[in-house]
Amino acid sequence: MQIDLSNHSIPVFEALASNVRLAIIQNLSERSMNIRELAEAVGLSSAIMTMHIKKLEKAGIIRTEMTPGKAGIQKLCILTVDHIKINFPTKMTKLSNYHQTELSVGHYTDFLIEPTCGLATKEKIIGEFDDTRYFLDSERFNAKILWFGKGYIEYKVPNFLLSNQKPTELEISMELSSEAPFTNENWPSDISFILNNVELGTWTSPGDFGDNSGKYTPDWWPRVVNQYGLLKCIRITTTGTFIDGIKISSITIDDLNIREKQWTFRIAVHEEAEHIGGVTLFGSGFGNYNQDILFRLFYSKNQKEESLSE
Repeated sequence: MQIDLSNHSIPVFEALASNVRLAIIQNLSERSMNIRELAEAVGLSSAIMTMHIKKLEKAGIIRTEMTPGKAGIQKLCILTVDHIKINFPTKMTKLSNYHQTELSVGHYTDFLIEPTCGLATKEKIIGEFDDTRYFLDSERFNAKILWFGKGYIEYKVPNFLLSNQKPTELEISMELSSEAPFTNENWPSDISFILNNVELGTWTSPGDFGDNSGKYTPDWWPRVVNQYGLLKCIRITTTGTFIDGIKISSITIDDLNIREKQWTFRIAVHEEAEHIGGVTLFGSGFGNYNQDILFRLFYSKNQKEESLSE
């Protein structure tokens, strides 16, 4: 999970500001438990435990589902987060030191996909589910969510780097998940990222999430299909490529022909992948993060430019 210091993150900070809720998280890290089991583990009544569970669920740290138990239906609590990254505001003096481009998920320039698949704008489904022909529909440019079972989707990204600016790091962030028939939180998918024909690495999405509606997902969107994803941040530096701070390859920014006037960026599930579980890509107006595919190219100024600006 990634959060920032905006009001949207307050439920997470509130959920963690309790010894009881921290104990609940510790217990759920070992196994999923029902309300009664958690209440016994931390020495509280089931009624009070329910209040704590609601706070953790609101924060997106856990989810609950109704399952059969020994004495009938039980509410099972499941930990959904294994780490939380807090993004602090960038210092104002550094704001001019990157170029930013945000691409709508519907602005792809190439694709080769297999069902299940589909795409939609904020207002409606484009065409029919599982018919790849609609990925060529003229309305695709307005799409804010798309999904496919196998293959790739590719984007062309403008590069506004100037000749006197030295690229130091590229950050790419997007919200995505697997693509299962309907939804399935246990549906792993090996999703690969390719920039300028160089494979950056692979992230294994744990599932296709539908237990709760996404914060920004429209009310008309069917509840039986994908609701939200996970925000993933890819960083390509001078020492390697990282996703959420975890190194996934030794590809550096120097390996990418980063000075090209435009880049190609591909999101793929390869034929030879161990887990072929598809991709759902969420843009602004869907999911839990109100953004499209965001690119930030950080750079340093040359010494002459620095001295002139002082």
